[in-house]
Amino acid sequence: MHQMSDQHVDVRFDHTIIPARDKHRSARFFTSLFGLPEPTEAGFFLQVRLSDGRLFEFAEPPVEFPGQHFAFLVNDETFDAVLERLRRDAVAYWADPQQRRPGEINTNHGGRGVYFDDPDGHHFEAITARYDGTALT
Repeated sequence: MHQMSDQHVDVRFDHTIIPARDKHRSARFFTSLFGLPEPTEAGFFLQVRLSDGRLFEFAEPPVEFPGQHFAFLVNDETFDAVLERLRRDAVAYWADPQQRRPGEINTNHGGRGVYFDDPDGHHFEAITARYDGTALT
């Protein structure tokens, strides 16, 4: 068993790579719906900087890939804007991960939530409260 030292441990999530068939289309879909700044080129990645400084890096791998799930904690104002953009752009959305409640949002955990897919089949979720009820302040 590994023992903890007395040294201060500081581990932070920095970035994740999002596989895409067309990284430009996927990155712009993401930034458009969430109201984020335009993606920037960084080597063979298209980087999107989130509000907390973490990076979503879109890439075009030469292999097939399964869709992944990404959940984003947002404030009420951002949630309203995301929902408005989903409707404006006619992007299908639903209230539950099983897609049994299309065109609806949920009010789970004392907040609101919505699910939708990006052009490459990744499953996005915008929530205003975590499963433990914690919200952005």
